[in-house]
Amino acid sequence: MAEYSVIVDSTEFEAAARALAAGTGPVAVDVERASGFRYSQRAYLVQVFRRGAGVMLFDPPQIGDFSALQQAIGDEEWVFHAASQDLPSLRELGLEPARIFDTELAARLLGHEKVGLAAVTEDTLGITLKKEHSAADWSTRPLPESWLEYAALDVLHLVDVRDAIAEELAEAGKTEIAAEEFAATLTRAPKPPREDPWRKLSGLHRVRGGRNLAVARELWNAREEYAQQQDVSPGRLVPDRSLLAAVLAAPSSKQALAGLSDFHGRASRSQLDRWWAAIVRGRESEDLPRERVPSDTLPPPRAWADRNPEADARLKLARPVVEQLAEELNMPTENLLTPEYLRRISWQPPALTADAIGVALADLGARPWQIAQTAQKIADAFVEAAQPVEEAPAACS
Repeated sequence: MAEYSVIVDSTEFEAAARALAAGTGPVAVDVERASGFRYSQRAYLVQVFRRGAGVMLFDPPQIGDFSALQQAIGDEEWVFHAASQDLPSLRELGLEPARIFDTELAARLLGHEKVGLAAVTEDTLGITLKKEHSAADWSTRPLPESWLEYAALDVLHLVDVRDAIAEELAEAGKTEIAAEEFAATLTRAPKPPREDPWRKLSGLHRVRGGRNLAVARELWNAREEYAQQQDVSPGRLVPDRSLLAAVLAAPSSKQALAGLSDFHGRASRSQLDRWWAAIVRGRESEDLPRERVPSDTLPPPRAWADRNPEADARLKLARPVVEQLAEELNMPTENLLTPEYLRRISWQPPALTADAIGVALADLGARPWQIAQTAQKIADAFVEAAQPVEEAPAACS
């Protein structure tokens, strides 16, 4: 078993950056976070591999300034497995690739049955990877040697996987499709923050009345504030179900809150004053939340027949057409066209032409290759859905 060490000081870091700059070909990159343990999504380990340089493991909290690494490899192709998961954490460090290759996304476009890194590596190279530390707390210091080996293996073979997948893409005639998808992943804007993030509280639909919703809001905000201060995942302090139990029980005093058996979590009692103060704020607030919030969310398709029968007819004809096309292209339907896009244009269609549907899909975020594959077929389905149903001939007497 190879031994790996983590680069923590500026001298080692600059030497590693020079070695990577002198390497050849694409650069494999991966990030380990502490999701579920820490509040932030910051990187706690960055793994980089390049032929001619080997594997480098960097400790972001210790290094801080990653500009030397960006300068060394910023213009090269960066190889990821599921790039959308790692790019935000890398950007926090000032690390930004000019172009990417995503082996997970490429495997989806090629119709691989399993697209996890271990499965794709075994399929393409015949190498078995162990994945036993994927959910570990990577903020742990020092990192155990077995974790370091796991992290190194995430990038050690990734360039070889990239080369094998690139050959598959070329053989399938999907190289340009993949390039569009990679570019879209790299340039995709982050989702805007929710206006009322506290409404994500699990089970909130059980809470009735603006006053009780205000209590739920204040408890959520109090937990978020404390979680951010402590850099701990909120659910590890007090789970959602415990916050909900406190709202529904409506305790009359701090002592009554402490006596709730369903109100638990590692900070449920040590921060009791904090939670009680939040409940009081909610009860005294003059800013009561609305029970129903305006939303552009579409109703579930099962309700369309009653609420918008024309849209229901369009979706019922277009969806199997897109599914059949995805099967012919040997890729998941959601990679051919995001299902929400089809629902949107089915609910409120543009003119029933391929050009108009293509513009509408582009406005929603569809890529040119997706539009080229689907717009005409969707237009044909919509036109068919608009045709009057022929009456059955009357039975002869």
